[in-house]
Amino acid sequence: MTIINSLISTHEEEYRKNFEAYQDLIENLRALRQQALEGGTQKAREKHTAKKKMLPRHRVEALIDPGSPFLELAMLAGEGMYEDVPPGGSIITGIGLINNRPCMIIANDATVKGGTYYGMTCKKHVRAQQIASQHRLPCITLVDSGGGFLPDMANIFPDVGQFGSIFNNQVRMSAEGISQIAVVMGPCTAGGAYIPALSDEVVIVKEQGYMYLGGPELTYAATSETVDAESLGGAQMHSSLSGVTDYMAINDQHALQITRNLIRNLSELPSPRWTREATRPPNYECAEIQGIISRNSKIPTDTREILARLLDGSQFDEFKPLFGDTLLTGFARIHGYKIGILANQGVLFTDSATKAAHFIELCCQRDIPLLFLADVTGFMVGKAAEQAGIAKAGARMITAMASANVPKYTILIGSSYGAGYLAMCGRPFNPTAMFAWPNARSAIMGPEQAATVLALVREQNNKAKGYFWTSEEMEAFKEPVRKVYEEFQPASNFSRNLWVDGIIEPTETRDVMGLLLELASRTQVKSTPFGVFRF
Repeated sequence: MTIINSLISTHEEEYRKNFEAYQDLIENLRALRQQALEGGTQKAREKHTAKKKMLPRHRVEALIDPGSPFLELAMLAGEGMYEDVPPGGSIITGIGLINNRPCMIIANDATVKGGTYYGMTCKKHVRAQQIASQHRLPCITLVDSGGGFLPDMANIFPDVGQFGSIFNNQVRMSAEGISQIAVVMGPCTAGGAYIPALSDEVVIVKEQGYMYLGGPELTYAATSETVDAESLGGAQMHSSLSGVTDYMAINDQHALQITRNLIRNLSELPSPRWTREATRPPNYECAEIQGIISRNSKIPTDTREILARLLDGSQFDEFKPLFGDTLLTGFARIHGYKIGILANQGVLFTDSATKAAHFIELCCQRDIPLLFLADVTGFMVGKAAEQAGIAKAGARMITAMASANVPKYTILIGSSYGAGYLAMCGRPFNPTAMFAWPNARSAIMGPEQAATVLALVREQNNKAKGYFWTSEEMEAFKEPVRKVYEEFQPASNFSRNLWVDGIIEPTETRDVMGLLLELASRTQVKSTPFGVFRF
């Protein structure tokens, strides 16, 4: 393989200023993560532990193998969307090792509004199930929830992707042999009781876990029957009379140990589908990416310098290096796994889009996963571009990308606008996983372009009415448009809305990709029938 030689000097003043500006983004990200890690208020956490219950994140830590990684997903989902709800949306989701078996862990955070489900909580739970289904990961759900947040009914009840989809996904995964294990560590009421009831195996904590379709209050209101929580839905009753639960634990620690033992009895992991070579670090420090990305978003980043700091041995076998050079394509390895890279190096032209389609087809034939590093303002526009068939070439690229059945990963490393965002395997095309760097931005178009387009449309309408506005009036019209787009485009907005699976630091990228490729290596090969290519 060809080694990428970096031309960056880390001693230059511009590099230093860029690095410092990026460090501010990193520190802001870490502050938001810390809010998510803390969960509910100090009072709520003390109330939780006073019941001799482990804090939700302590449960996760005790469940996974000591010292093993935990890839948390959608850590900042719902950030700022609900009153007094920290980032994370009252639920923890992520991938961890349990007895050396990769599992999807879904844990309610009862320190946040009693672990109730908001619309974003449902979306995050369902997204975790989707990733688990793709990789055939056992789902371990640590249940401690007051159920749905009723005022948010429109976002939790009637539609696909909401609370009911959790049940549907459980059933379908179980039918496909993907284990569903629930640990009842607190209350689960009404529809929430079906999460453990629909699981393959259920562990419940004595005098702490409760399952009932209607709690004592609702039971009295509906039937005038007076009943206590323990006899209505406690561990002893469900384990000895109803048979809804299978194992009874004396406390959280015991329940988690039972769960770890259950994982031992699962079927064997499939053999890897790819040969993994020894991991080699890049020849340059990954942290240097912070000084390479300009603090001025209008100055493009040399993506080749990024690759030199992400790829094993900084080695990159470039495909068609002299053709369509605004898109880098080629083969590399990350943590020993072979991967096909598509990285923007400017606007997408007809030749670069054509090259992308060709490269994607090669990777599908060879069963090589694809990694899209998106930093693109879009496809080239104008008379020459249209006459050269930019729409046709873009359609070929999108057809190849959408058809590809190899694992596909997208990382927004810079700007990603319009059809360029879509063609680089944006969220609507269901990438296997999608992340953003803290500096990433995305929208239909940039703020200035959007303001100009809408101003021109308004100007034409004004002219049709015989009115001609001044430059001051035009600027007054543009300013609020810019503001809307500027507030929409940051990575933080994409993260809070779960349009990406999380924001990661550049230095975390290799390890995240290594873990994801390890998971994908245990999945089955799928052939790729391509849609019709327009020529």
